[in-house]
Formats: sequence, structure tokens, C-alpha cells
Amino acid sequence: MLKRATATAVVLAGVLASAAHADDDRSGGICKGATMFVQVCAADSGSAPGKGGGGPAATPAGTSGAGSSKPSCTYTRLDPQPPPDNMFWKGHDRTEKGAVYGVNCPNSQGARTVWLPDGQAPAAAPVIDPEAVARRAAASMKLTGPAVASPREAGKYVVGMPMWMWADPSPESFGPISASATADAVTVTATAKASTVRWTMGDGTTVTCHGPGTPYTSERGKSMSPDCGHRYQRPASDKPEGRYRGTATATWSIAWTAPALGDEGEFTETRATARTAWVGEVQVLNTN
Repeated sequence: MLKRATATAVVLAGVLASAAHADDDRSGGICKGATMFVQVCAADSGSAPGKGGGGPAATPAGTSGAGSSKPSCTYTRLDPQPPPDNMFWKGHDRTEKGAVYGVNCPNSQGARTVWLPDGQAPAAAPVIDPEAVARRAAASMKLTGPAVASPREAGKYVVGMPMWMWADPSPESFGPISASATADAVTVTATAKASTVRWTMGDGTTVTCHGPGTPYTSERGKSMSPDCGHRYQRPASDKPEGRYRGTATATWSIAWTAPALGDEGEFTETRATARTAWVGEVQVLNTN
């Protein structure tokens, strides 16, 4: 039996009107069982979606087979509907009998949208949270931190001289890499790619590089790296073993698609690699 819930406002790219939450403290999530389910909050406005009603409303509904009525996701008909050329229509248009709904799942990053035909209640449509399935696909990729090639652990670096930083890209350490996961009849494909690498240098500075960095070659001389470099201003003589300690942290952008639901989205994850660099000063002898 559906229960009435109280609507609360959320924002999705300046278009979503509101998404409703259950009016109790029960938390949602993935139900444990033979297959993966996510509980859903379904529209309950006294009529089927897109056929009248007094505006956006949502109420909790138990997920089929889950044996529980705890809410996880909420589906809210957008009012007003997005402009005809908006991407939220996901290939549909206003000539079709249906509408765009905002979907908000507590365990997902932000909100998203789906298109549903009139007469199809949200509880009867995507009972699977596709982002949760996408995260399961991402977990199977075994993403790693950057494979740091420079600075080298055995290298000797000098104050004031350009340090070139780069990582050796591979599918697991930089992408792109794809994987799919399935829950019931819903298959979600996720594609991951490291978008940035954030280097903490150990001297209080941070360098963010948009890519793996450029490998150094001898003809570069004393020039700075064109895309990922640093210049230490003082030696690491007061640090353990004369080394600056830091990390190279990759931010992975993971885009996913769920064709069966007409849904897609993106989330980010990070992976870090620890690194050190010996940094000293050039000693100049005065022979006069």
C-alpha cells in the first residue's frame, strides 16, 4: 500500500522542480537477496503519470521481491517540463505520451532524470538504481592510482631545477576502461577515464595536471614541462632521508548508460599513489 510522502525541493541543473522524500526516518539502499534490488518511491497523485494530478508528488513503495517498504529512490514529475530541445528528454519529444521525471536516490551522487510513458507508474519502471549497478561495474575494473614514472625513487633532484612529473598510462591506471554489470534485466555499462592527477609535492604545494604528463627527454634541457612540472625552492634536508613525501591522486570520471531505462549519468572516484623525491642543493666549490 502506498503511503503519502512530503515533497522537498532539490535542484538538478536548474530544471528539476522537486523530489519527494519519505516522511519517516527509514533509510533506503540495496536490499540483500538473490538479486540486487533498490526500493523505489512511486508517484501517487490519484492518477497515472502524465494524466492530470495536482503537481509533483511521490510516495514510498516496496520493491518487488525485496520484502521491505523502506524507500530508496524518489520519482517526481517535473513541473514545468524541460524545454523541447533539452537533453533530459533522452531522445523523446512532446508528441509522445509521456513525461520527464526527476529521480533522486540517497546513495547516489545528486539527482538525475528519466522519461516515462503515460500510464507507467515509476514503481513499475526502473526498480533498479542504475548508478548502484554502475558502481558495481566500476568496482570490477580494479582501478589503480597513477603509475608514477617521475619523480623516480632513485632519482636525485636539485633545488631550482625543473622537475618533470608524469605517469605511465595504462587502462587500469589511466583508462579508458569499460565494464558492465547486470541487475535483473537491467544492464549498465560504465566507462572510466582519469581526468586529472593531483600531485602533492611535500613542500606545501599542489600541482594539478590534466593528463598523465609529458615524459622528459634530453633535448628538453632545462625547460619546464609543458603540462605537469614543479620547481622546488628549498632542499629536503630537514625531511626524513632528505626526501619530500607526497601523493599522485587520479580523479576518475566514470560515465554510465542504462539503455533499458533510457538513463545515463556520471560519478567520480579517486585513486592515489604514494611517492617520494630526494631534493638537494648544488654545492659549488670556490677554488680561488
